[in-house]
Amino acid sequence: MSDLGWLSRSELLVGKENIQKLQNSHVLVVGLGGVGSFAAEFICRAGVGEMTIVDGDVVDPTNRNRQLPALFTTHGVSKAGWMKDRLLAINPDLRLKVINEFLSPERCEELMKNQYDYVMDCIDSITPKLTLIASAYKSGKKVVSSMGAGGKTDPTQIRVADLYETHTCKLAFYVRKRLKKMEVSKGVRAVYSLEEMDKDSLVMTDGSNFKQSAYGTISYLPAAFGGVAASVVIRDLLGIEIETQKRPKMMKSSSIKKKK
Repeated sequence: MSDLGWLSRSELLVGKENIQKLQNSHVLVVGLGGVGSFAAEFICRAGVGEMTIVDGDVVDPTNRNRQLPALFTTHGVSKAGWMKDRLLAINPDLRLKVINEFLSPERCEELMKNQYDYVMDCIDSITPKLTLIASAYKSGKKVVSSMGAGGKTDPTQIRVADLYETHTCKLAFYVRKRLKKMEVSKGVRAVYSLEEMDKDSLVMTDGSNFKQSAYGTISYLPAAFGGVAASVVIRDLLGIEIETQKRPKMMKSSSIKKKK
């Protein structure tokens, strides 16, 4: 019998039965960058008993300002491998599967044949993000997706809503638009921000891993997104009500207006 004494403070808050619910849950976390690395740790520390983590990337020096695996001593190290050691150091009894690869559409569909109680999309590249959300949605799994954390500094403006109720966030706009064509309707929870993005922080990339550009980031903002996303998973698994936002009635269907 595993010793769950390390979860005693959590048990005081949510109760013994809910701790057991989390122990019996399986959460998939895809993307272990600034949002996903912290989200995965929070899921583990909450007492979820089984996790699958996915990321094919290695630590880059530019990751050090915001990503949990990124240290001066870990440049070039697999993020998934580093997170494996981290999560098992927190909970040696964690039933953990590690997939050290970028998800192709075929691999994503294969993954969705497994039983997950929740899918966490923490990917920051459009194409694999769309593939994961659509695959999870069509397989009937609960999904929470992190929208744009780049170019922002105010964590108090982070909100939770159905993806089709989001506004202001540029990434959410493009994801909604593309998913609609993929026949994904309401039912995907999104973590997004009402803060306007600092467009001057944009930088173009080499296009690798489906990513053409990136925005500047600050240490705490992606982690805050990860914390909110993890809270959605934990609260939903425990049946705790989650306050979600609605699109303002006077707002047009597109929250990104074209300049005249």
